[in-house]
Amino acid sequence: MIFFSRWDFIEVGGVIMKDMDRMLAFETALKTWAAWVEANIDPSKSLVFFQGISPSHYNSSLWNDPKAKGCLGQEQPLLGSSYPGGVPQALGVLKRVLSTVRKKVKLLDITVLSLLRKDGHPSVYGFGGSTGLDCSHWCLAGVPDTWNEILFNLIF
Repeated sequence: MIFFSRWDFIEVGGVIMKDMDRMLAFETALKTWAAWVEANIDPSKSLVFFQGISPSHYNSSLWNDPKAKGCLGQEQPLLGSSYPGGVPQALGVLKRVLSTVRKKVKLLDITVLSLLRKDGHPSVYGFGGSTGLDCSHWCLAGVPDTWNEILFNLIF
């Protein structure tokens, strides 16, 4: 998986670092958010939702099509209810941290249903045009509308 660094330095607990393991950074950020929820949310007045991991589809070997170029030209979702490449490591981190929050947080778990939608990205029609391949953002109307439908049903 390719990661792009969007920072020069990171400060955690008063320690300044040049870099940090991405999963550890994600877990640290989630724990910070969870502490804020614990300290500031009154469950009698507020509902708290956390949207799950929105996956990308750059590595087509994860859905057993190594000749494909990521999401380029994908016109059909994957069939079935499980993703051949497994779920992203970040989903396990997210679920582990959410399990420690004492106040009720509803997980809007969009990860697996989004993994199945390799056809839902802008591809060469997104950022960069024919010089780039956007397999991390989503087309509208499309997958995000499904997320909204799930959220609507959780609220009402």
